[in-house]
Amino acid sequence: MTASTDVPTTVPGVEEFRAQLVEWLEANDLTPPPGERSMDAHQAQHLRVLAALYDAGWMRWGWPVEAGGFGGPPIFRAIVGEEVVGRGLDHPGPYSMLEVLTPTMIDYARPELAAEMVPRLLSGKESWCQGFSEPGSGSDLASITTRAEQRGDTWVINGQKVWTSFAQYATRCILLTRTGGPDVPNHKAITAFFVDVDSPGVTVRPLRTMHGVDEFCEVYFDDVVVPADRMLGGVGDGWQLAMDLLPYERSTCFWQRIAYLYSRFDALVSEAKGLGTASDADLGEVYLALHTLRCRSRETQHRLAAGHKLGAETSIDKVLLATAEQQLYDTVRDLLPGVIELDDSNWRIEYLYSRAATIYGGTAEVQRNIIARRLLDLGKE
Repeated sequence: MTASTDVPTTVPGVEEFRAQLVEWLEANDLTPPPGERSMDAHQAQHLRVLAALYDAGWMRWGWPVEAGGFGGPPIFRAIVGEEVVGRGLDHPGPYSMLEVLTPTMIDYARPELAAEMVPRLLSGKESWCQGFSEPGSGSDLASITTRAEQRGDTWVINGQKVWTSFAQYATRCILLTRTGGPDVPNHKAITAFFVDVDSPGVTVRPLRTMHGVDEFCEVYFDDVVVPADRMLGGVGDGWQLAMDLLPYERSTCFWQRIAYLYSRFDALVSEAKGLGTASDADLGEVYLALHTLRCRSRETQHRLAAGHKLGAETSIDKVLLATAEQQLYDTVRDLLPGVIELDDSNWRIEYLYSRAATIYGGTAEVQRNIIARRLLDLGKE
């Protein structure tokens, strides 16, 4: 496949698409530079991979033509992510933002804005971030306090966000704010904006976590002026935007992370066999957890491809992912003695990161409550 601005007249079948993509990836070396583990290196590699995939057309499949895509089923996007992340060409963290933020722009931005901005993200010319969580308002998004006030044809935003992934590299931010007064119910008082991160009054401060990576950031907004046409949806549509966005976190971007976890499982098997510490029982339990997660995620991909709207049922995917991820890295600790505690390696970084698997993207407790109340109708107790 070669670079083209024209929309292809025929859509390949799924197996044909994968075969052609694999052939292209094997003919075009996108391997990351050796020894680079920093966030800066991950970001540079991410943009490099996106640019190459977009120029060759792969990154445009599965997205609507009116937003600069080639059309075709959303499962094409899952295949691209699976092959790219599973081969270690890109890190699942930055790559996952594509599947979270692009659908939101397409669904809620003015068509002209989506047509202008989406190609910039998919081609690696820009990165975006998601400004949702706040100090004291993590899983309870309805309680956010970052405020937007209308002044003529603009809105002025003040407040703080936290745990904002990759904000230090972002050009734009999809931002939730409070616009309603005290008499407006929380869920109807939230409005979303598409904010330029280089706007006067925006301050980004990276946070270094216990695994030694500054993936997350605090972001401050001090009298930040945003044009009214950068509103996503209408006044009060922010809660629905968030509810529509969150299932995307647990669908295609999960499929990509699963591919990455499988690649790490293969590495564990290889290293444990080399050390003579491999345990069929332990490895079998990890494989079963990953396979269960993959089967569930596969069903979610096919529901998405069939045009179904994703909702509360993706909380099941989140619980299974957190369980499988932590079980994988617990087994690394058991089968590779000292590698977590003593070695400065990817295993150590990833083990520490996996401790947050039951927190990021919605805590395990919240997900189980959603499953109990909204899927099993068990009530509040």
